[in-house]
Amino acid sequence: MIILLFVLIFALIGAPVFAVMAGASQLAWMTHPEESMHNLRFLAPDVLDERFAGSPILVTVPLFTFIGYVMAESRTPERIVRASNAFFGWMPGGLAIVCIFASAFFTTLTGGSAVTIVAIGALLYPALRKRGYPEGYSLGLVMTGGSLGLLLPPSLPILVYSLVAGIDFTKAFKAGIIPGFLVIALLGVHAAYVGIKAKIPTNPPDITEMRKSLWYMKWELGIPVLILGGLATGLTEIDESAAVAALYVVLIEIYAYKDLKWRDLPRIAKSAIALAGAVILIMAMAVALTNYIITQQIPRQVFEWVTSAGVTERWQFLITLNVFLYIQGMVMDGFSAILVAVPLLIPFAAEFGLSPFHMAMMFLLNLEIAYLSPPLGQNLFVTSFRFNRPMVQLYRIALPFIGILLVGLVLLMTIPRLSTILIEGDIAEARAKAAEFGEPPRDAWQMECVQEDRNNPLPCTPEDKAKWGKGKEVEAPPPDEDSTPDPDTPDTTEPDSEDEMDDLLKDMMGGDKDAADGEPGGDSEGSKKPPSEDGTDDDLLEKMLE
Repeated sequence: MIILLFVLIFALIGAPVFAVMAGASQLAWMTHPEESMHNLRFLAPDVLDERFAGSPILVTVPLFTFIGYVMAESRTPERIVRASNAFFGWMPGGLAIVCIFASAFFTTLTGGSAVTIVAIGALLYPALRKRGYPEGYSLGLVMTGGSLGLLLPPSLPILVYSLVAGIDFTKAFKAGIIPGFLVIALLGVHAAYVGIKAKIPTNPPDITEMRKSLWYMKWELGIPVLILGGLATGLTEIDESAAVAALYVVLIEIYAYKDLKWRDLPRIAKSAIALAGAVILIMAMAVALTNYIITQQIPRQVFEWVTSAGVTERWQFLITLNVFLYIQGMVMDGFSAILVAVPLLIPFAAEFGLSPFHMAMMFLLNLEIAYLSPPLGQNLFVTSFRFNRPMVQLYRIALPFIGILLVGLVLLMTIPRLSTILIEGDIAEARAKAAEFGEPPRDAWQMECVQEDRNNPLPCTPEDKAKWGKGKEVEAPPPDEDSTPDPDTPDTTEPDSEDEMDDLLKDMMGGDKDAADGEPGGDSEGSKKPPSEDGTDDDLLEKMLE
């Protein structure tokens, strides 16, 4: 209760998120029932271990943030808008679809709604109004575009989620492609409907303009190629890809496009690193708080409370999960929501057998929705400030777009395969590799269902549970009892029966009782050698030398 009161008070007075989490962590350990636990050293282990401190994502976050800021300061948004307009502007609702695709593309590289709304929205809002789109729709579309692209690679939220949840970020990138384009398609259909209803004029497709606009932004197209191509081919890791892409962006903006000069970089880097540093500090404090939460088995206690309240089926948990994520996303920024909520939710998702990629996509889409949701959605504040509109007016404008995103969320929630179909090949490959060595397919289980203990993954399907066991320790099944040795094959195995072991032990001890009595195969008393002068028996040594 003291901890919750502390968090509530400091959150209400506007304390930074990392300070609230750090203070809550310290207070939790210092008020622990056991006096031996009253030590702040318990904050450090999970922050300094290899999984967090050694993660390449800690280097990737500031590099990607820097790339986004450099692109926002240049004329890249204009080039993206021109190309999008050439390819989609001729369709019904074409300029609105241009806004959707341009915002999604820009957000994947920046990860931030504010940057996208300012960079893309400032260009397209006047164009939408001039073309004849309603003011409310134009503002709502620009506002929604600020959080589009969170599901598409190489999105920063996917990277951060993968780090916290312990899943392979390259596979998370693959899992997000279909859900990401599903959301874009839903908004595109709505844009076409608005364009037809508002009788927005369209232009015929211009192949020449398509070619010119694509050539005009040819250097920007190399950014996702460098990042995703390096990861796909295995030539670079994620931090190396980010470093190469950052250098590439600097060079093309200074030398190819000449939009920036070298003297602009310190100012841009200062802004980018300030944001990235805040994100990393929040991540560190969230991991420290998670250390206490997991040590004290708080998720297990909450799970027992939830199930006792009647949430015992998967569909009930999914509804509860999405309501929780929606509420949390309205009061926290995206990175903080991931870092605080994911460790709490993993034990629940493991109990209900959710796919880690299904859970990831629902989580991130909930963030997109929460960014738009009254009263504290981040996109609402940015749009209100940038376009000088009252917040209450934006609440009403946001509702239709929230409804469209909710349709996408329901589809994702009810059709898990939308999030997992592109991972099925990886799962099959992991199973085949494990079967080749006769081992449990642990890597496949990591991809099939959320694992509470990543060091000891457990089976997900009833078939695997029947074959490998479903307890905390999974072992290979025993060999078939029906397999009998071929009588024509000589026995070359080591003696393992009790009689054979006894005979060997007796030989090592200098013979057996029956041999001493003169039975066949043993030494007679008359042929028995006397003990050696030093009182030791050399029979065993002589047998070894024969």
